Amino acid sequence: MILADKIMNERKKNGWSQEELAEKLSVSRQSVSKWEGAQAVPDLQKIIAMSEVFGVSIDYLLKDEVEAQEPQATAEITLEDSRHEPPLRKVSMEETNEYLHTVKKTTPALANAVMLCIYAPIILIVLAGLSEGGFFGISEEAAAGIGLLALFGCIAFAVYQFIITGSKLDKYKFLEYENIDTGYGVSGMVKQKKEEYQDKYIRFMALGVILCVISVVPLIVGACMMKLPENTEDAVMTALVGLLLLMVGAGVNMIIRVSCIMESYKKLLEEGDFDKSNKRHEKKRQRVHTIYWSLVTAIYLAVSFYNMQWDVSWIVWPVAAVLFPVCSGIAELIWKEN
Repeated sequence: MILADKIMNERKKNGWSQEELAEKLSVSRQSVSKWEGAQAVPDLQKIIAMSEVFGVSIDYLLKDEVEAQEPQATAEITLEDSRHEPPLRKVSMEETNEYLHTVKKTTPALANAVMLCIYAPIILIVLAGLSEGGFFGISEEAAAGIGLLALFGCIAFAVYQFIITGSKLDKYKFLEYENIDTGYGVSGMVKQKKEEYQDKYIRFMALGVILCVISVVPLIVGACMMKLPENTEDAVMTALVGLLLLMVGAGVNMIIRVSCIMESYKKLLEEGDFDKSNKRHEKKRQRVHTIYWSLVTAIYLAVSFYNMQWDVSWIVWPVAAVLFPVCSGIAELIWKEN
């Protein structure tokens, strides 16, 4: 590892923020950020100070080939712990660039597939409203038949996209579960890309969330409208539900596009949900997520086929989305208690 990576690793190992390390070394946070991003090199006095603060040798900090050294007092404990810790997975610069390129290439398809799942019931909902109002001479049977074909067609294509994108990213699944050791210059390069992407991430996240929040406005406006003829009211309200789904789909698409890119950086830097402590529970989380959404899908299909009111049963999805963080939080508490 280069000096930049060693500074970052030792800081995280001690659980310090950049501000806290900067205070210990009597420098600015920007200086620490530049050191970790390989944009600047600390002078000899600061390197000596860091060796004392981190409890490592100066040789370890300055020489790339020297491995991390723990204080002698804790050597026995470290040896004991190492028997239980799996070896670090090496990630080279070439593998890093290949992974980032794959994520960037597959993310639009993944986001569009999720959006298509949200759009899937729109045709069914709108046609059901038109048939009830007697517009265009569409019968309820024809509306249900066309709508269901469109629904399952969209879902089938979306599932196909999920399988294709998933197969391309399967080889990098280890980043979610295993502790990694990045190659020379990798952490600095990824950190710089993450910082450059931060502004775009914030903008798209904000726009996506705003679209999801204001998607209910059409329904509120429709409910506040003057009394419409009975045959027209159903058609208008179902059209507004379709507009709601269009806005939600567009917002979710934007959120997924930037979230996948940002997550790829965090996985390589082992930050946030992908730090070493969280990785211990990641496989458990994945199982919980799979069971939860499979159960939601089964409930949605069972209810919809039972009452054949697809224009109403779609409410299962926003309710499930609201309950999902609650279920995940309960699972986390159980794991921590155990």
